Formats: sequence, C-alpha cells, structure tokens
Amino acid sequence: MENSYLIPANSKKSLLKFGAFNTVDLIIFGCGIGLSFLLMMLLPVDKFAIAVLAISPGLICGFLVLPIPNYHNIRTVIKNAWIFYTTRQKYIWKGWCFEYVERNKK
Repeated sequence: MENSYLIPANSKKSLLKFGAFNTVDLIIFGCGIGLSFLLMMLLPVDKFAIAVLAISPGLICGFLVLPIPNYHNIRTVIKNAWIFYTTRQKYIWKGWCFEYVERNKK
C-alpha cells in the first residue's frame, strides 16, 4: 500500500465557515437578511401580505444556502440542474465494445 492515502469524508469541511458555508453563501445570506430588515423598516408591516413581502428576501436567501446531503447547498443543486438541462451532454463510450470493434477493424 505504498503511496495510498486515506482522505476523510469531511476534509473539505474545515475550509468552510461554521463548517457549512463558504464566503459567497454568507454574502448572499447577509444581503438577503439586510434587505429584509430594510424592507421591514420602510414598509408598513401591519398587514400580513406586506410582512411576508418584507421578509421574503431573507427567506429566499436562507433557502438557497441551506446545506443538504450529497451537495453543498440548494444553490449548488439548482446550478447543477441548470447546467445539466441547458448544455449539450457529450458521452464518450470507450468500453469493451469500443475495443472489440477496434480490434476487428485491424
């Protein structure tokens, strides 16, 4: 077992702030919360609909940076789904069938 290293599953966690967020996530969340506070001070929040409108930026940004298993957060899932459905996928097959056809052509 020379030159084989065991990398723990949580090795990248030490690079994150609070063990779950990177800098961009905290900026997004901070902007959403700041905008929500600003809207709560500027809008009359005596009606329920206006109160929901005032806190919606914080809720949306909080949802986007929510950590989930197998991905970093919801924002990463949305980005991966966008890339998957908007870019053309190119699959290169080089399995046993490719090698078999190449040997028969010679």
